[in-house]
Amino acid sequence: MILSGKEIQRNLGKEIIIEPYDPSCLNPNSYNLKLHNQLLVYEDPVLDMKKPLNTRIIDIPEEGLVLEPNRLYLGRTLEYTATDHFVPMLEGRSSVGRLGLFIHVTAGFGDVGFHGYWTLEMFCVQPVKIYAGVEICQIYYHTIKGDYDKYISGKYQGNTGIQPSLIYRDFLKDKPLK
Repeated sequence: MILSGKEIQRNLGKEIIIEPYDPSCLNPNSYNLKLHNQLLVYEDPVLDMKKPLNTRIIDIPEEGLVLEPNRLYLGRTLEYTATDHFVPMLEGRSSVGRLGLFIHVTAGFGDVGFHGYWTLEMFCVQPVKIYAGVEICQIYYHTIKGDYDKYISGKYQGNTGIQPSLIYRDFLKDKPLK
């Protein structure tokens, strides 16, 4: 079951942390998250998932930044979120999607117990100008039924910045691929 906006608000500071919190970002069943002022881009021409990748930071100037089509940008939410009781989910806002800017298309499913900033996978179909601080996506929460283990992965838990893919670490484990 998805929590209503009023239920999100009732759980703030207890089972749900959103910092900073702005009441104007609360929706009927979600909360809008804002874009931080930096993006990260990969510099390698081929993204090899078995290797750490070279990246570079791009600052979003006050006058905005035009994103190029067919290029992956990694952003970050301005807000830190945490919950040990609900399953957090992230989606792009429809107003942003209608500009052909896709936010977090493939990785919106969070784990109960995740604490940190959300890294946003951003991709556009034509040039689009973005601005730091824009309400870029929305977080919503599901209840979870049954016993569960909280998310404790060292990969992304407790991050403070934009996180590039760390899938290469999966190849370092002593386990056969199936």
